[in-house]
Amino acid sequence: MKAKKSLGQNFLKSEIALRKIIEAGEIKPDDVILEIGPGRGTLTDKLLEKCNCVIAVEKDRELFEFLKIKFNNQIASGTLVLVHGDILQFSISNFQFSKYKIIANIPYNITGAILKKFLTEKNQPEMMVLMVQHDVAKRIMARDGKESILSISVKAYGEPKMVMKVDKRYFSPAPKVDSAVIKINNISRKIFEKNGIEEEKFWEIVKTGFAHKRKKLSSNLKAIRYGGIASVSANLGNKRAEDLTLSDWILLAKT
Repeated sequence: MKAKKSLGQNFLKSEIALRKIIEAGEIKPDDVILEIGPGRGTLTDKLLEKCNCVIAVEKDRELFEFLKIKFNNQIASGTLVLVHGDILQFSISNFQFSKYKIIANIPYNITGAILKKFLTEKNQPEMMVLMVQHDVAKRIMARDGKESILSISVKAYGEPKMVMKVDKRYFSPAPKVDSAVIKINNISRKIFEKNGIEEEKFWEIVKTGFAHKRKKLSSNLKAIRYGGIASVSANLGNKRAEDLTLSDWILLAKT
């Protein structure tokens, strides 16, 4: 079955990468796993070997019909719930369970939207194990010491870790870039709750701080009129937004 470029389809064919994804997921038999874009069902197979409930959301009608036949027995037994639809329109609240994990080789063209949707979801996943572009994984980890809205967004809700790099040749068709498996563990809102910060206020400050990347933080934050923020931003010196850690942003939001 031919991959559709418009849907960001690149099918993983590395057994090592699949094994690493499953290991990173720490899957238990009673776990509920949400898989985004199951494609030909290669990862789905591995997930079903480990747990009794996989919800797989596939946008491609052709692949959805293919998966219906391939996993006919699992669908009949209830271990696989196959949904035809767009993951960005999908509502996890339609399912009655308190905990779930997301484990998926996601379409790269909606990586940011998927992270935003589920990290800020009312019912957040407890963990996410995702195949993403290697450059995106490096940005999330901020290994060069430069933070971004993406890296701060992930770290505010969970603990990201790079599991492994995956060469482009392990996909069909091979994308133009290498990939990586990342794990975001212990997803919660505890940072906001523990520090008494409103989520909305926090993200307003972060987005304003990053509005003009080359400008100093104090210049960017002039637009915000919260009491005390000027003195705190002055204490952070002449730093740019990319030089601030998550702790710095929390301090700004608390003032």
